[in-house]
Amino acid sequence: MLTDAALKSLKPKDTPYKITDRDGMYVLVSPKGSVSFRLDYRLNGRRETVTFGKYGSTGLSLARARELCIDAKRAIKEGRSPAIEKQRAKRRLLEAKSFGELGEKWLKSAPMADSTRAMRRTIFERELLPVWRKRLLTEITPDDIRAHCGTIVERGAPATAIHIRDIVKQIYGFAILHGEKVANPAKWPPRQSPTSSRETVRFRRPKSASCSSSSSTWQRCLLSGWVYASIF
Repeated sequence: MLTDAALKSLKPKDTPYKITDRDGMYVLVSPKGSVSFRLDYRLNGRRETVTFGKYGSTGLSLARARELCIDAKRAIKEGRSPAIEKQRAKRRLLEAKSFGELGEKWLKSAPMADSTRAMRRTIFERELLPVWRKRLLTEITPDDIRAHCGTIVERGAPATAIHIRDIVKQIYGFAILHGEKVANPAKWPPRQSPTSSRETVRFRRPKSASCSSSSSTWQRCLLSGWVYASIF
């Protein structure tokens, strides 16, 4: 059975060679010195090999490789090919759309009033594109949205933060409707607040902000000097 010390001591040879671990997994050492975790198996009468990744600080640890091996063997028992599933995952990654690209498509084709479209485009280009233009849809998390909206609330623009969460939610809804296999990070279970059934989080009221009687947003968001934003 392999250990980290044994892996670090492996030396390249003129031809590739294997060192076995447990559960059928082994490492293949290339003539250039790379060490890759692999598993050979048979499925539906054919022999296949799945490569989990390379060993090293920028690759897989031995423990993580063993976890992937267990997952692969479970898939084999269920009649699924881990090698084919890995290839499909790679294709999905290559074909994945960026947040900026999907946002543009949504703004151009989603049904909404012209004035609403103009307002949302302004917020999209000013507040979202500089942060997430090149992010893949799968790379934006609920925590990313909370943190970004929280920063905007803190600078005294809670209404903008509310719009941002709504825009992100609609962009992901548009992507899912058109076949993207991704969760909507702007849609999470609500938490009950003391004042409404909406999801809430507390932020200190910005010193520069005012809560005038004409500000319906601040009337919704302020209570006893705290900002309650419906973005959370």
